[in-house]
Amino acid sequence: MNSALSNASSLIHSGHASRRGFMRTGGALSAVAVSLLAGNEAMAAGMKGDTSKDVSILNVALALEHEAINAYQLGAGSGLLQKPVLDIAVNFQSHHKAHRDALMATIKKMGGEPVAEQKIEVYAESLKAGTLKSQADVLSLAARLELGATNAYLGVIPAFGDSELAKVAARLAADETMHYTVLISALGRPLPAGALSFGG
Repeated sequence: MNSALSNASSLIHSGHASRRGFMRTGGALSAVAVSLLAGNEAMAAGMKGDTSKDVSILNVALALEHEAINAYQLGAGSGLLQKPVLDIAVNFQSHHKAHRDALMATIKKMGGEPVAEQKIEVYAESLKAGTLKSQADVLSLAARLELGATNAYLGVIPAFGDSELAKVAARLAADETMHYTVLISALGRPLPAGALSFGG
């Protein structure tokens, strides 16, 4: 197993995968990687730069998307979610699947090997699925993961001088922010009281 796959796999197995932490694993993505992630191969072709860290960073992000997909699967399969909430969870899971697919395609275009999804039992253990006893427990777990994702994606935006590249990270962060807001509303928790609540 190469070092990028080993690093991503060890994060999942150790239970220390954190969306905020994924940006600490190697810095911001290169402009080439973000262009490919955005589906703009023409822009990427005209750029130069060392993308050696990119596959590793993208694989950590991919491992975390695998985790989010499985977290929603565990919630959906728990029998704890009522019908309207279950529908929302399945919808949010589909967003994470789209993020996963974009990350996998980008990693492959860069000549890397995407980190494999683990068995659901691995995620159940790392997320402590056995402690989920109510719909509120499931929603609280999902909200925690989504808030971490929001802050991680917002954290990369300042690294990009090109507004198109920053836009990709912003769109990912927007998905995660929407998920978090809906989840805490479903929990009956108040929205953040202050302005500029995310990404700090």
